Amino acid sequence: MSHIVTIKTEVRDAAAVRAACRRLVLAEPVHRTVKLFSGDATGLAVQLPDWQYPLVCDTRNGQIKYDNFEGRWGGQKHLDQFLQAYAVEKGRIEAHKRGHCVAETQLTDGSIKLVINVGGAA
Repeated sequence: MSHIVTIKTEVRDAAAVRAACRRLVLAEPVHRTVKLFSGDATGLAVQLPDWQYPLVCDTRNGQIKYDNFEGRWGGQKHLDQFLQAYAVEKGRIEAHKRGHCVAETQLTDGSIKLVINVGGAA
């Protein structure tokens, strides 16, 4: 039986943040305090392509802080790609922890389909 799941992403897993950065071929995230235009933020700093300021993942509360000035300092597309990569990597990590196999398919609309086979058989 298959299930469709909708996820509101909270970024709480540093390993999944690092895996998402590797997936997107981004620099390794670094835990630091970042000066954004509108203030400081502390957490895992991720530099997205063509973004003036990094986004900062606070894994304690799951929030992401960033300042892209409504797209002028960084495209929403890159943030969406990061969040998608994070969700996929977090799903893979959790499935593997439970001994399940994961199959991934890139769909034509840009979304990613994960099939998690309970019990590990693919």
